[in-house]
Amino acid sequence: MKKALLMAAALLLAPMAALAAQYQEGVHYTVINDGPATAKPEITEFFSFYCPHCYTFSKTVVPKIMAEKPDGIAFNQAHVDFIGKEMGVEMSRAFAVAHQLNVADKVEPALFSAIHDKKQHFTNRDDIRAIFIANGVDGKNFDAAAESFMVNAQMSKMKRDTENAKLTGVPALVVNGKYRVETGAIKSYDELLEIAYFLAKK
Repeated sequence: MKKALLMAAALLLAPMAALAAQYQEGVHYTVINDGPATAKPEITEFFSFYCPHCYTFSKTVVPKIMAEKPDGIAFNQAHVDFIGKEMGVEMSRAFAVAHQLNVADKVEPALFSAIHDKKQHFTNRDDIRAIFIANGVDGKNFDAAAESFMVNAQMSKMKRDTENAKLTGVPALVVNGKYRVETGAIKSYDELLEIAYFLAKK
């Protein structure tokens, strides 16, 4: 009986072991630093408002992550500034301001839609400011947040994290501040998330 139970347990665990074994460093993920991982498991999505794939990711994959991610794994986002030239920096500022003012749920979809659906061409911070105002933010509150210490600090951290991850494209997932999920060998977003959850538990 005991032997039968052990065999049954082995059969149940076999698919999980096979799954872990098939994710290989250098193929499915890259170690981006030799130091310790973050204190708690976390997955960070790096994105740009100018990236059409990021727009799709925000509508289809991010909600899936929020609904299905295992307990104990945090999900964060960071905007990269290497797309969009000088406006890439302003879009990173917009992301930080939206979070500082607690209006990200309204402003982020509005920015994505303005760029990709309405084909709006942003040329300066005032164009971004108008999106915030259209979504209920007082212009003075936007101005104050845009130059605040907290927003500048968040922008600096996002830039530093982007450089540390050695990113060349987005959307990209970095897990525990230590692993970058590689998309070249991935067949679907579901597999992308499976690898991210696997790495979060390493």
